[in-house]
Amino acid sequence: MIKKFLLIALTVFCIAEVSAQQLLSPSFTFSHKKTAYLTLVDGTELEGIIKDVDRKKGLIKYIKIEDKIGKKHKLKPAAIVHMYLPASGLDKLSKAISFLEDMKKWNNQKLNQDLLRQGYVYCENTQVLVKKKERTMMLQLLNPEFSNEVRVFHDPMAKHTMGIGVAGINATGNIAKSYYVKKADEDVAHLIKKSKYNKEFAKLWGGCDALIQKTTDIKWRDLTQHILDYSDCGN
Repeated sequence: MIKKFLLIALTVFCIAEVSAQQLLSPSFTFSHKKTAYLTLVDGTELEGIIKDVDRKKGLIKYIKIEDKIGKKHKLKPAAIVHMYLPASGLDKLSKAISFLEDMKKWNNQKLNQDLLRQGYVYCENTQVLVKKKERTMMLQLLNPEFSNEVRVFHDPMAKHTMGIGVAGINATGNIAKSYYVKKADEDVAHLIKKSKYNKEFAKLWGGCDALIQKTTDIKWRDLTQHILDYSDCGN
């Protein structure tokens, strides 16, 4: 009975959190029963069951997968272009994408819409700029339903705001203080932080005067709306 109550409570909190942020929370656990889909650098389309995902400091170091004929693969992120991984347990609660009507025009049609609607996590090999140095990371996309003009990736090293707990479980209010952001005309993703967002706002959204001029009160929690406004700029 207690477990049922917690599940219902967490479901409500997760739905509320997604509605508030409109950015998905990252997944850290994946199903060992549902099929994962990987596209490799050599063009191979690999389908199979996840056996293990190894991380170091939050970053994926390798993924073990068993394909449909029973062959086991141990892959480093450098060998993978992108992948769709099935979230498991509570991680899946906030992953089913609804594709809200006002966001459809900024939906990235290159992504597999059916898998996203089923709650799959999309990750891709991405060039990022860290302290003026470029690195390659396998990162989770957090805005798949409006990522055509701006892509927002999970920062594995991000700190978080204070959350509200249910029976000791942090359920809501746990918002990341940093993300990797990549605009359509850029080759690398840039790290943006809550603490510097106000100062870097004009530079980040440069080219969209309408957004910059109308935003007199810059707030981190409005990041999603800023992305949509930027995407709509000039269209």
